[in-house]
Amino acid sequence: MTVCPCCGFKFEGDLQIDGCASCGARAVGPPLSRPARELPSYGRALFVGVMGGVMLVTFLVSTIVAIFERAPVSLRFWSIMGAAETAAWRLKWIAIPATIIALWVGSLICRSIRRNPKRFIWSRVAYSGLYSAITVAVLIATLIGITVPERLRQIELRQEAAIYAQGYTIQRAFLDYRARYGTLPSTLDELRRLPDSDNSIADALAGIEATAYSPGADLAALPKKKSRTPRGGIALRNASMRSTDDASEGGLSFTRYEMRLPGPDNKLGTEDDWTMRDGVIIKPVKVEEQVEASDATRRQP
Repeated sequence: MTVCPCCGFKFEGDLQIDGCASCGARAVGPPLSRPARELPSYGRALFVGVMGGVMLVTFLVSTIVAIFERAPVSLRFWSIMGAAETAAWRLKWIAIPATIIALWVGSLICRSIRRNPKRFIWSRVAYSGLYSAITVAVLIATLIGITVPERLRQIELRQEAAIYAQGYTIQRAFLDYRARYGTLPSTLDELRRLPDSDNSIADALAGIEATAYSPGADLAALPKKKSRTPRGGIALRNASMRSTDDASEGGLSFTRYEMRLPGPDNKLGTEDDWTMRDGVIIKPVKVEEQVEASDATRRQP
């Protein structure tokens, strides 16, 4: 089987005598003999070394940029660590696939260089590039792993801030309603009677069911009617009035309320619901905190 070097056609015959059956090319003479001495190649080793060096330099440059972004610039250990963490988070989506490709390609090339050291040189350069890629991968994974708890805490604080903002907006609407009408609303729909030019009240009430709001009143704060109290009667001091019909019949004004706010899952009726009672926002107690509190109570003599 002969392969034509011009067109790549495979045929049976002598290329020098018969020529190519496809393009007609003929060999002008016998093939050249291999040289007595061949120079080794350094291209593979250089490729791996440059690849690992670029990854390491990119991470270092990103860290330096993060250092100078902070004011004032500090070269203390924890400042450098913070800048490295910032660089790791910025490069994570680029560094992770690049590291996988670099480690896979670099390991294959280093293995081929090790199998044929006479043909390929600069093995130290290749291994240096491979170790640089491994170092960058370990650094990024470690720095991201260290900052994961802090990132989760920041996400939790951001969610809590959003819930506080929602609760304070609703509380402001309650105060405006009481200042205008002299009582708290009997239902949440009555808050929509207030002027809301920026739609802040509507946005705060979005997703909150009517059953999440429970108004109440103290009978001691109601206007007294002229009526005789029977002898031996019992004077009721406090009573919770939750019905709009009762409120209209008695002419009472609601003075207190309790309301449930959706937690981070944006769903009412779950364990992470928050409670707002008379303007005070109460955070739900976690299961871990309840267990710790019960354990502390048991340990007390």
